[in-house]
Amino acid sequence: MASPCELLFATQDKKRVASAMQLAVTEARRIESKYSRFLEGNPLWHINHSQGKPLAIDSETFSLLDFARQCYQLSDGKFDVSAGPLMRLWRFDGSHRLPSQADIEAACDCVGFNRIAFDEQSICLPAGMSLDFGGIGKEYAVDRVASLLAQRWPKVPVLVNFGGDIACPVSKLPPWQVGIENPSQLDSAGALLSISQGALATSGDTRRFVEVAGKRYGHIIDPLTGYPVPGAPRSVTVLGPNCVAAGMLATMAMLQGDGAEDFLAAQGVEFQLFRQEMGQEQDANTGH
Repeated sequence: MASPCELLFATQDKKRVASAMQLAVTEARRIESKYSRFLEGNPLWHINHSQGKPLAIDSETFSLLDFARQCYQLSDGKFDVSAGPLMRLWRFDGSHRLPSQADIEAACDCVGFNRIAFDEQSICLPAGMSLDFGGIGKEYAVDRVASLLAQRWPKVPVLVNFGGDIACPVSKLPPWQVGIENPSQLDSAGALLSISQGALATSGDTRRFVEVAGKRYGHIIDPLTGYPVPGAPRSVTVLGPNCVAAGMLATMAMLQGDGAEDFLAAQGVEFQLFRQEMGQEQDANTGH
C-alpha cells in the first residue's frame, strides 16, 4: 500500500487478533498484487498493455471500473483513473523538474475515461492509455479488510488504518480517537476526530509534492489541464459511511481547488481541511 498500515483491536484475545491480522494481511496483499500499476504481469498490467484489444475481466475488476466511472461522472471528468500517462510524467521524487508543456499535452491526449469500453465480461482500453487505481485502490482495500473482519468477528471493534485511510466496521464506545496530521508539522496531530463506526479518508499533498523556483506543486493532478490543481488545500479529511466514499469526496474536494470548502459543505459531510496562505499554515477548517 506504499504507506504504514495498522489494525487496532478492542479485545484482549491475542489468538483472535493473530488470526485477524493474518486475514487482513492476506487480503491487502491480494488487492495490491492485483491492482498495483507498479507490478509487471498482474491483471492491471495486462489491461494497460492490451494495445486496444478486448481483454476479459472478472467481477471485482468490473466493480472497480464501475465505481471509477461514477467518480468520473460526478467530478465532471476531473477524477479520472485513466490519468496514468500523467501520473508517470509528474515525478514527486525530489527531482525538482517539471514536465515540458509538449509532454503534458501528449499525455493529456491519452487520458479520458469516457473513451474506455467495458462491461461485466471485458474491457477495451485504447492503445496508449493506461489506468491507475491509486486514487481508489487503498480505500477499497481498507473497506474489504474491514468487511471481512466484521463478518468473521462481528462483536470485536477494530480500526483498519492504511496510510491514514480508516474504517471502523463495528461500533465502539467510547469512540476511537483519530489524529489528523498537521501538514506544517508532520507526524503530529493538527486535529482530533472521534469515530465510533464508519470511515474516513484523507487526500492532500503533505508528503507528495515538488518545489520548483519557489512554487509548490502538489500531486493531485487535474487530468483536464495536465497540471496540479491550483488553490488546492494542503489536506482534506472526510468522514463517510465507507472508505471509498470518503476518499472519493476528499479527492473531489482537492480537485475543486479554491472551492473545496463550498463543495464539501454542499455534500453535508463532516470534514477537516488545512490550507496554507502567505507562507503560514491556517487553522483547520471543520465542517459538519
